Amino acid sequence: MRAFRVAYDGRPFHGFQRQPDVPTVENSIFTALRALGVLDSDAAKPDRYAAAGRTDAGVSAVAQTIGFECPDWLTPRALNSELPGTVRAWAYAAVDDDFHATHHAVRRTYVYYLYAPPVVSTDAANSEPPRTLDGRPRVDDDRAEAALAALSGTHDFHNLTPDSRGTERELSGRLDREGDVLTIEVVAGGFARELVRRLVSVIHAVGTGEKPLEWIETLLSDGRVDPRPSPAAPEPLVLSGVEYPGVTFERDRAAAESGAVAFGERAVAARSIGRVSTAISERLREPPATASDKF
Repeated sequence: MRAFRVAYDGRPFHGFQRQPDVPTVENSIFTALRALGVLDSDAAKPDRYAAAGRTDAGVSAVAQTIGFECPDWLTPRALNSELPGTVRAWAYAAVDDDFHATHHAVRRTYVYYLYAPPVVSTDAANSEPPRTLDGRPRVDDDRAEAALAALSGTHDFHNLTPDSRGTERELSGRLDREGDVLTIEVVAGGFARELVRRLVSVIHAVGTGEKPLEWIETLLSDGRVDPRPSPAAPEPLVLSGVEYPGVTFERDRAAAESGAVAFGERAVAARSIGRVSTAISERLREPPATASDKF
C-alpha cells in the first residue's frame, strides 16, 4: 500500500471529492488510475482508498495526501502521465495496510494569501490611497495579529462553520506580510467545513477596523451569532501540510520538477493578467485630463 502527495490548482475544479457530472480532483485521479489499469472500470475507488481532506471548490493544495492499494510500479511520474497538468503527484511513501489518509493525519496546515495592503503611513510624504485597489479599507497588521491570537487555542467554532458536529478545535497560526499580501497560516488536527475561510474573514474584518476585537469573544461564545461571518473567497487558500507519525515521503524529483514548471507557467500567466487589471483600475482612478475623459 502506498500514500501519495498531490498538488493541484483548485480553480478549474468543483472541489476535491468526486461528484457526478462536474470536474473534481478526485475524479481526475480515478480516471488516471483507470487509464493505467490500476483501477477496474467498474470499481468506484481503489481498495483501502482515503484522502487527507475534502478541499472546497477553488481551493488548491500542495500536500493533499491519498493512500490506497496499488502495484509497486505506480510512482508519481507514472500517475502524472495520465493526470491533467493542473494535478501533479510529486512524492510517495510505503505505508502499512491499515493506513488511513484521513484518520491518521495528526496535523493539517492551511495557508491563505489575503490581498490586504497595510494601513497608510501617517507620514505626509506617503501618497498611498486610503483604500485598496478594489475599494476595501487597508489592514492594520497589529489588529490582525490580535485577532488571530484571540482565535488561537481550543474553542468551539460553531459560529464559523455550517457543521453542527466536530466544531471544537485546537488551533494555532501565524501571520506574515509579503508586500500587499497578508499570509495567514493556521494549523489544527482537522478543520470543520469553511472554518479556515471564515477565520480569514474575521481576521480581515478586525484588521480593517470594520469589527472590534471584542466581536471574536461573541463568535466563540455558546450563543448563536446570526448572521455568521461569510467565508472568504476560496481561490487564495492552499492545503500546505499534512503530517503522519512515522511516515516519510520520498520526493520523486522528476515529477516534482515537472509540477514546478507547470505551476510556474500558470503563475506567470496569472501575474500578466493581474497586471492588466491593475493598470485598468489605476487608469480609471486618474483625474480626467481632457473634457472627453469626464464622460
